[in-house]
Amino acid sequence: MKAPVVVVNFKAYQEAEGDRAFRLAKVCQKVSIESGVPMAVCPPHLWLAGIARILEIPVYAQSVDPLPSGAGTGYITPSMLHSTDTSGTLINHSEHRIPEDQISKAIEMCREVRIDTCVCAADATEAALMAALSPNSIAVEPPGLIGGNVSVTTADPSIVSGTVDAVKEIDSSITVYCGAGVKTGEDVRSAIDLGAHGVLLASGVVKAKDPEAVLRDLISKI
Repeated sequence: MKAPVVVVNFKAYQEAEGDRAFRLAKVCQKVSIESGVPMAVCPPHLWLAGIARILEIPVYAQSVDPLPSGAGTGYITPSMLHSTDTSGTLINHSEHRIPEDQISKAIEMCREVRIDTCVCAADATEAALMAALSPNSIAVEPPGLIGGNVSVTTADPSIVSGTVDAVKEIDSSITVYCGAGVKTGEDVRSAIDLGAHGVLLASGVVKAKDPEAVLRDLISKI
């Protein structure tokens, strides 16, 4: 499986609840297949299994809890993800932070059941620490820019290039994404030019009046 170039995180937006989550996921798949640009979607946990069953593109969880099967009320375990057609999971998103020892354990447990891991980091320094844990990918997202209208590639390009350099120095096999404020094709082009493999997106797509048009614009410069 090729690493996605565009990863769309549905978060907990109303625009991605119930049937709307399925419609958005299908739009992402349509654009991905027609354009040839690899994409992945991260729907809310409630609709994760259902969406994973009907899509051909990778479906990621938004988070995972590093616990074994058993007495763990309310948790989402790696084994649960494995029991669906889920391909991977985000870990340590800025809106769902967990301690470093839990990140390490989550990566290890996901690896055991062949679930890809994308660990989020706030900057190059944290990304380097995460790279030492050997996830499949790392997404750098400065928290202050998440959900805003200024892309990290414009606000501080060195965050992206510095993260790429820091991660590759530790493990060149780790895929690097960037996110926070990425909303246009120019933003995506800039991210790739700065060395990132792709982008992690959310509100710019999920809350758009026409998500398909936005997605097509986002990949127009690739």
